[in-house]
Amino acid sequence: MILPISLFLLCFVRLSVANGSVLVLLDHLSIKETHSIFFKSLQDRGFDLTFRLADDATLSLTKYGTPLYQHLILFSPSAEEFGGNINTQAITEFIDNGGNLLVAANENVGDAIRELAVECGLEIDEEGAQVIDHFNYDATDDDMHTLIVVGTEDLIDAPTIVGDRSRINPILFRGIGMISDPKNTLVLDVLKGTSTCYSHNPLKEITEYPHVVGKNTILISALQARNNARVVFVGSLDFFSDNFFQSPIKIAGSPNVRQYDKSGNEQLALSLSGWVFKEQGVLRVSSVKHFKTGTNENDSYTIMDDVEYWAMIEIFDKNGKWIPFDANDIQMEFVRIDPFIRQTLRKENNEYVARFRIPDVYGVYKFIVDYKRVGYTNLYSSTQVSVRPLQHTQYERFIISAYPYYFSAFSMMFSVFLFSFVFLYFREPTMKTKSD
Repeated sequence: MILPISLFLLCFVRLSVANGSVLVLLDHLSIKETHSIFFKSLQDRGFDLTFRLADDATLSLTKYGTPLYQHLILFSPSAEEFGGNINTQAITEFIDNGGNLLVAANENVGDAIRELAVECGLEIDEEGAQVIDHFNYDATDDDMHTLIVVGTEDLIDAPTIVGDRSRINPILFRGIGMISDPKNTLVLDVLKGTSTCYSHNPLKEITEYPHVVGKNTILISALQARNNARVVFVGSLDFFSDNFFQSPIKIAGSPNVRQYDKSGNEQLALSLSGWVFKEQGVLRVSSVKHFKTGTNENDSYTIMDDVEYWAMIEIFDKNGKWIPFDANDIQMEFVRIDPFIRQTLRKENNEYVARFRIPDVYGVYKFIVDYKRVGYTNLYSSTQVSVRPLQHTQYERFIISAYPYYFSAFSMMFSVFLFSFVFLYFREPTMKTKSD
């Protein structure tokens, strides 16, 4: 009886982990309606969304040690703490296990989001603060200059994350500013503020230098962990709203008033969600082979052998298929403690190949491909091989560079022979004595 029940529970847990399953935590259920375009775009792309309130007492990210969701969306900026078994530690463990996270904050950010941001190398400005720009704001602003317009020149130059910047209209933003930890090399500043913006409470008088100013103001930040889990923090919940997606833009505050029929929020939001949920920029090494040139032998190599290394590298496309990846900056290293050979791979027949001669040093080596580029998952492949010295029958019988030594040896032998012959068989004639 116990076995059927266990099998049933195991099947239930596996069925609950659907492909693209997403847990969406909201401050209130009305966000589901005000941000319907964004949520519908996710559902149209095959994601299974589960909407819950952030303070729901039954919340959990795992069950019997198995993840219930692959992705997590936090549209609950004002939450002081999450319900159920979800807290900052549980979310960081979720990321450590490969889960992806999308977070939206605003000026009413609570301690839960603030603590999570610190764990991801970000610091959010104090509660009540908003990003203000007196020179780049929308004409519909309420005289607080908090509805700012950010040009695409302040976007990161990474098409895999944000798409083609040249085709994106300016971005509408109303929210809080962030700063990133300069020591954290994994954090990417996706969208920075303009040089004239700053973050401060618009209802309070400025008595000291603002905490976040100019280009140091981070509006959207991204992080890709070493296990390729992805995290995106957006300082504005309104950034994903239907109103901002469909709103026209009229930039005020500058001498030249510019107008756009539609903001670039929707296009940027779709690109960001596609990246953070690993619809794009995912690489893998599907196959690796290596052998001596002209043969199929790869059991072991001898020093000075000519070797070929072939790798099939693929990228996950938007249609859900793995296709050959195209790049000209992938390198392979032949490593024994330190790299002895580093060579750029050339593409032949949808595969990447390197041809080289093994160095004149025997030992245990590795073929290593370690490819890290902004917007792509970290690609790492390691294949270990042994390299032995030459056998005594493999050395050359006569080495050209040793000819002088050969000559000196034989000349010495001939000299000894000649000296011995002269010493043994040559005798000086005897001198006649006086009596004779």
